[in-house]
Amino acid sequence: MTSSELLDYCMGKPGAEQSTQNQLGANQIKVGGVMFAMFCDCQGHEAVSLKTSTGMAGKLRAEHTCILPGKNLNKAHWNTVVLDGSLPDSQFYSLIDSSYQMVVSGLEEHRRQEIGI
Repeated sequence: MTSSELLDYCMGKPGAEQSTQNQLGANQIKVGGVMFAMFCDCQGHEAVSLKTSTGMAGKLRAEHTCILPGKNLNKAHWNTVVLDGSLPDSQFYSLIDSSYQMVVSGLEEHRRQEIGI
């Protein structure tokens, strides 16, 4: 899975918007003004940071060596996934879907309606 393929998947989500965080040199993907994915460099490798529940964050890190505490983010709620080829594509899609859904569920109703979700 490449960062370009993952970015395309993220941008296919309803209401997804892309912006650049110049300080970190990261590409942020937001819905309703709230970030659900961030593409960045992690120790010389392409990576994507995704929001997760506090309970799942540690579990995922324990199960997969390519999943690390969120780089430059709240480590209780964010994991950074290094794109090293070890994680199945289906797992990436699931993690992105979950991150997106967590953010969408936290949006106010009128914001969800504006986006059409």
